[in-house]
Amino acid sequence: MEIYFLGTGAGMPSKERNVSSIILNLLAENNSYWMFDCGEGTQQQILRSPIRTSKLEKLFITHLHGDHLYGLPGLLTSRSYQGGDDTLTVYGPEGTELFIRTALAVSQAHLTYELKIVEFGPVDQQLLFEDKQFEVYIAPLVHRVQSYGYRIVEKPQKGSLQADKLKELGINSGPLFGKIKQGMDITLENGTILRAKDYIGPDVQGRIVTILGDTQPCQYSLELARDADVLVHEATFAESKKHLAVAYDHSTAVDAARTARDAGAHALILTHISSRYQKEEAALLSGEAQQIFDEVYLARDHWSYEVPRVKPSQK
Repeated sequence: MEIYFLGTGAGMPSKERNVSSIILNLLAENNSYWMFDCGEGTQQQILRSPIRTSKLEKLFITHLHGDHLYGLPGLLTSRSYQGGDDTLTVYGPEGTELFIRTALAVSQAHLTYELKIVEFGPVDQQLLFEDKQFEVYIAPLVHRVQSYGYRIVEKPQKGSLQADKLKELGINSGPLFGKIKQGMDITLENGTILRAKDYIGPDVQGRIVTILGDTQPCQYSLELARDADVLVHEATFAESKKHLAVAYDHSTAVDAARTARDAGAHALILTHISSRYQKEEAALLSGEAQQIFDEVYLARDHWSYEVPRVKPSQK
């Protein structure tokens, strides 16, 4: 599980950062990509990345501001020419479907795959999606328009088969291994009963990734980020521009760090960086956050973060 940043800027593209788009790389887990937001120019960013749109399975929109949305029509259309035959599901606030269908209709675009659009209105925290591997929760944030955060929860995985213990009993690989791995107790020819639970290691704890849309600090940010392995949080401004963050319903890097600390998250990634912080100036944001929270990363375009399987200890 890897988080890949296609765009990390706020508001409009700059020479250093494109606007918001994040990929959750689940190729190892279910052979797919999930995208979070699709700002203008996302297609161009994909061309410079290892991402393949044919493997894009789900696309989650946090809110309907242009820097999170304007790349959608082009991406959806181009996917038809890049081997994207499987169904793509777009999740987003009310208005997402109107935007997409209008753009496709006016441009007379033709998609070669099934496009599903799932909208949600003003809601409290709720389960949005679930399958055998993942649960995705949403909750409303505090912004000038309806904005949401996503909490992606990986379900625990069964422990590995302890083959060495079986081999000590004279049992070699074969059908019996498969039955025990499936949790089936077996009876040997001599009448000995082998309990599957005695030969399977402990379950492997799933990981939690929280990706928030634009927001002021709020209670739902804390709840979505509770005990997350990694929190991806906007940090549009430095603390000296706190008045702008309040005026435009954004967060400072310090706000993000406080949320990570208070939620018990294990790592914090800062993104959605104002164009006023170019090159070395952006280090100011991570420096301010690290005064409050240790494990801080400042995202940049085409940077990735591998979500660890085992939660790191807090410093």
